[in-house]
Amino acid sequence: MTDVPLRITPDMLLGRRLDFERRMRLWPPVTLAILGALSVIFLAALALAALESPEPLIALGALSREAVMHGELWRLVSATWLHGSVEHLVGNGIALYILGMVCEHAFGRRQFLVLYVVSGVAGSVLSILTSPGPSVGASGAIFGLQGAAIGLFRRHRDRLLVRNRRIGVVMLVWAVYAIAGGIFTPYIDNGAHIGGALGGALLA
Repeated sequence: MTDVPLRITPDMLLGRRLDFERRMRLWPPVTLAILGALSVIFLAALALAALESPEPLIALGALSREAVMHGELWRLVSATWLHGSVEHLVGNGIALYILGMVCEHAFGRRQFLVLYVVSGVAGSVLSILTSPGPSVGASGAIFGLQGAAIGLFRRHRDRLLVRNRRIGVVMLVWAVYAIAGGIFTPYIDNGAHIGGALGGALLA
C-alpha cells in the first residue's frame, strides 16, 4: 500500500503566524453603516443648498474655531460627517471602505466605532489649533484608521501574515496625495489629517 502524498496548503506554512486576512469581511457592517450615513447627510446638505457658501455649511455643523471657542464643542464631531463636494465624499468613501474593512476586522465592531469617532475628534482639535476654518470631512477619522492600522501591523509584524500588501501601497499613495494637497491647496485641512493619524495610532 502506497502512502498518499500530503498536499501542502498555505495554512500549513503559517506556523505560529496568524493569517490576518482569514475571515475578513468584504462587506464590514459598521463601515457600510458609516458610509450610508455620510451619503444621506451629504444628500441632505445638497437639498438644503448648504454647499453653495460657507455660511450655511457652518450653520449645518462645519468646524469653526470661533464657534468652538464659544462653546459649540459638538462641531468637533458634526464636521466629520459633512463633505464639501461629490469628489470629497467619493475620495473619502473609498479610503474609508478599504481601511474600515481592515480595522473593523482587526479591532471588532465596537472598538472600531470608538476608534473612528475619537480619531475624528482628534483631527478636529488639531484642525482648530492650526486653522480658523470652516472645514468639513471625514478624513481626520480616516487618517486615524490609517494610523491605527500602521501601528497594529508594525507592533505585531512578527505574528501577523498579510498576503495582499497592495492595499497598504494604495492607502500610502492616498495619504501622500491628501497631505500634498493640503500643502498646496488651502482648502485641504492637514491639521485634521495629522491630528486624526496621531489620535488613531495612540488609541490603537
